[in-house]
Amino acid sequence: MVLEGWEVKSLRAKKAQLTDSYVLVKEGEAWLLGCNITPLNAASTHVIADPTRSRKLLLHSKELARLFSSTQAKGYTCIATALYWKGHLIKCKVALAKGKQEHDKRAVAKDREWNIEKQRIVRHTNR
Repeated sequence: MVLEGWEVKSLRAKKAQLTDSYVLVKEGEAWLLGCNITPLNAASTHVIADPTRSRKLLLHSKELARLFSSTQAKGYTCIATALYWKGHLIKCKVALAKGKQEHDKRAVAKDREWNIEKQRIVRHTNR
């Protein structure tokens, strides 16, 4: 990953959040979008810090080609699952994910409603 100095210091303090982040492959480059790295007050006083800026991922050309061909397939997207240290470098673990089908979404909603109903039943029987 291509990072600025304040970002490295924030990552050492474990101030990164990968929720809703994804990898976009375009023009032969991979970009990490939606990753939130919260700036430290002491480390970013002299810099205007953008916590959600796009960060370039440094990948080999074979890795880029594999990700690009996989993301062109229907329903697949590339997401970042973890940030970790390897020596002095910060690595980003990338995975391919497939979005939910419509019937999967309905099943999840049905389970959620049933759990709410179970809680109501338990609450009324305990009175």
